[in-house]
Amino acid sequence: MTTTSAGSVIAPARARTAADSATVRRKQGFQHGGWFVAPFLSLFVLFVIWPLLRGVYLSLTDANISGDSPNFIGLDNYREALHDSMMWDSLGRSAYFTLLVVPCITVLAFLLAMLAHHIERAKWLWRLCFFMPFLLPSTVAGNLWQWLFNPGTGMINHVFGLDTPWLTDQAYAMLAVVIETLWWTVGFSFLLYLAALQGIPGHLYEAAKLDGANAWHRMVHITLPLLRNITGLVIALQILASLQLFDQAVVMQDFGPGPENSTRSFVQYTLEQGFTSYRVGYASTMSIIFFVIIAAVALGRMWLLRKSEEGAR
Repeated sequence: MTTTSAGSVIAPARARTAADSATVRRKQGFQHGGWFVAPFLSLFVLFVIWPLLRGVYLSLTDANISGDSPNFIGLDNYREALHDSMMWDSLGRSAYFTLLVVPCITVLAFLLAMLAHHIERAKWLWRLCFFMPFLLPSTVAGNLWQWLFNPGTGMINHVFGLDTPWLTDQAYAMLAVVIETLWWTVGFSFLLYLAALQGIPGHLYEAAKLDGANAWHRMVHITLPLLRNITGLVIALQILASLQLFDQAVVMQDFGPGPENSTRSFVQYTLEQGFTSYRVGYASTMSIIFFVIIAAVALGRMWLLRKSEEGAR
């Protein structure tokens, strides 16, 4: 009886001692590791958290670019945004651009990666050619394609025997931006696919060949399933990037909205409200709305990835 009582007292004491030791180790680890993450946290708060909070505050005011003291107006800017047809039109154009670019760039990047992966001669040259446009600044790429699409002196119409007003006709202006974007940005997705292809074990293809699988069957049953995660990543990154359409469209249209506002994106309209109409408060409201949209897309991507991983298990 005495031994049992002593053991029942000693066991909880040992458990408390172990818990206290673990707590002390965690505190010491945080104290030492905190110095390593402090610079990042400081920059994150300074350049992300603080601008976000400042933007939320400005979206609730009638702030303007003149620097006058803003007045608090509550949710008036948000109510105006919900009834702003030009804002919804610009958001629709950004979404339309995204729907055009994302599938095309995903398929094109995969095909280019397959070509560069299986070609035997001058592999480095093919990879350099496919990736090089991505290294160009947006202004350089935009000005280059502005010249190529020029109806009078441009190479596109001259080579293909066309007379298409690419940049001055509402029906073709956004298509021209899509073509330029595909050429300019496909290199990044191409590089992701190429790295993923190089990580696929070669013995899987050898076993499939022994079983009589042709090239199509090997791609469908081996390559594509093993690239499922990288494809999801490429699609998510391209959606986020395409929704933020601005640089190339503005440069190709000489900083204008295009014919009949056909290339005015959501980001461009937001900047026009802030720096042309001087409505900083309303521009902040649109920025917050856009932030919510981008966050919803990112969270949706995480949710789908988690579901796919659970399904694979």
